[in-house]
Amino acid sequence: MVFHPEQGWGLLCNGVVVFDDTGELLPDGRSVPAYHVLPERAR
Repeated sequence: MVFHPEQGWGLLCNGVVVFDDTGELLPDGRSVPAYHVLPERAR
């Protein structure tokens, strides 16, 4: 495994690229946009 948190990605042993922003790069070249869950407001 190789992780580059300063660049926001990591490469797993099975060849999957993991992105910190939850986006995905599919094997066929398509991409899935990142989604962000907003934290609840502090009370």
